[in-house]
Amino acid sequence: MRMEALMNEILEDLKIELSLTKESDIKILSSKIKNAVREIRRDRDYPTAYTDEMIALDLEIYYSNIRELALYDFNQFGAEGQTSHSENNISRAWKSRSECKAGIVAIGRAI
Repeated sequence: MRMEALMNEILEDLKIELSLTKESDIKILSSKIKNAVREIRRDRDYPTAYTDEMIALDLEIYYSNIRELALYDFNQFGAEGQTSHSENNISRAWKSRSECKAGIVAIGRAI
């Protein structure tokens, strides 16, 4: 339940920031948030002793990373794989996607 609350909070914050009202855009954004959470979970590599509650509490620390990763992926929707774009004297360049995950490290384990 706590994990769902985190994802809903990120969704609501990004809906406001992006002024999203179309249901199709909201569904795409929701999908990007779910993917970001899964990716951060994989990167954190939680030990099997971690409960869902412990994982959810830990992921709350990475709210900004999850939000940024989901926003990055949402903004690239429709332009996947594009490395640059120029149109009417406007050029766009994207930061590296890995920058969204700065500070995410696997949990250390004693051997």
